[in-house]
Amino acid sequence: YPLGNVLGGGEHAGPTAPDIQEFLALPLGAESFHQAAFGNAKVHKKVKELILKKEKTFTGGKGDEGAWAPNLENQEALEILAKACEEISGELGFEIKPGLDVAASSLYDEESEKYEYSREGESRDTGEQIDFILELINTYNLTYVEDPIWEEDFKSFAEITKKVGQECLICGDDLFVTNVERIQKGIENNSANAVLIKPNQIGTLTDTRKAVELTKKNVGIPVMSHRSGETPDTTIAHLAVGYGCPIIKTGVVGGERIAKLNELIRVEDELGEEAQMGEI
Repeated sequence: YPLGNVLGGGEHAGPTAPDIQEFLALPLGAESFHQAAFGNAKVHKKVKELILKKEKTFTGGKGDEGAWAPNLENQEALEILAKACEEISGELGFEIKPGLDVAASSLYDEESEKYEYSREGESRDTGEQIDFILELINTYNLTYVEDPIWEEDFKSFAEITKKVGQECLICGDDLFVTNVERIQKGIENNSANAVLIKPNQIGTLTDTRKAVELTKKNVGIPVMSHRSGETPDTTIAHLAVGYGCPIIKTGVVGGERIAKLNELIRVEDELGEEAQMGEI
């Protein structure tokens, strides 16, 4: 399943965009990868339509990954994301669920030990951050939340993961940095039920494979991922299939993102009837 960034904020977008870094779409109801990728593209287009209703002066600015970067607050962006997912789900006849990459490490101030939401004018301690994330999951029916807590707080990650159970994927990116030692620490703390896998972050295919296998055996879902700065290289598309990752996070628009999506559509075509969507 392609996990697509459709609306952006945080460090990838600029000061007037939302504090939360990525607003995501995950087409879990799709029966094929081709159908799923098409669904995300439709959500991306619908999000722009809904932004223009809210912000008449929006000029179509995008962040690093091709997601729209409007002048909106977090709640406004979430409402647009949820509405776009719901409308396109109804139009296409399969479910597309909303998700977030909070990138909480970029919000966390180690001196004050608080999460600073500058666009919102809010400052939250760890307990308030946990409550805030749980409230967003419940209100907007989120199916995926990445890095809801800063990268050294394995215990608070675990608290959120325990409370949501199987209802939502709590994914560690900065928490784990594709590193087996940190994934092992996450296993000991029950910190997450999904791990973001970035092959060029850990540096070798061997270490990537180890991280995927450890995740599958002890954590849950490995999510193969691009980086915010990308090339048209399609290696991660093949790794996602070869290593059996049920989700790939590789954007929605832009040649360097579409290259991976097209490669996966080609792989699906080549596999023919043997092709099947991953289990989540």
